[in-house]
Amino acid sequence: MRAVREAGGDPVEISLSLPPAKLKQTAESLDGFVLPGSPADVEPRRFGSTGHPQNSHPDKRREHTDDGLLDHALVSGKPVLAICYGTQLLNVHLHGTLVQDIPSGIRNAVDHDGGAGRDEALHSIRIKSGQLAEMAGGSSARVNSSHHQSVDKPGRGLRVAARTPDGVIEALEWTAGPGWVLGVQWHPERMRGEPFAVALFRRLVKEANGERKTPKSRSGSARRRVGQRKSSR
Repeated sequence: MRAVREAGGDPVEISLSLPPAKLKQTAESLDGFVLPGSPADVEPRRFGSTGHPQNSHPDKRREHTDDGLLDHALVSGKPVLAICYGTQLLNVHLHGTLVQDIPSGIRNAVDHDGGAGRDEALHSIRIKSGQLAEMAGGSSARVNSSHHQSVDKPGRGLRVAARTPDGVIEALEWTAGPGWVLGVQWHPERMRGEPFAVALFRRLVKEANGERKTPKSRSGSARRRVGQRKSSR
């Protein structure tokens, strides 16, 4: 909420209890979306898996809500910034698959989920996307990290925008439609004051500003309403 507000947006929380008609109405009233992290893991049956012993329980209400928001955003061209779990849900929504547990599924993986009493890890990423590199100020960056799952096969219309040196996909971008959609595995909302993190939220709000051609938005005086769910991971 703070990161969106500091970037010039007006953050609006979205309840996970909205019925379909109300969720659709809410989505239509907003200019962009943040899909934040979550302590849950995406339901593995959605990408053809039976699950993993290290998985957390899925959050069906969160999945239903994010699916509805993505259905609206991808058709309307409204911008989306997906973070950590939000990136994994975005990928599955577009028929991609997930690595269900990085430590047991990827040999010689770097630390992606913290350890030794830490809530998150720090590692470098190699950026493959020109627009992401522009925001980062170069082809590499150092980011925080708090996840045990990651993207495996990218979903339809998504391309890899960044990886860690161990090969784990750290960012995805949407290429199949008019809207700006970016998914990152790290937590820019926790990187307060870092230019790269600030640039991500400013880009989201900039894209939201271009969504509606009202007199206020043309004059630059309107704060774009960005919907999101707060979560702890």
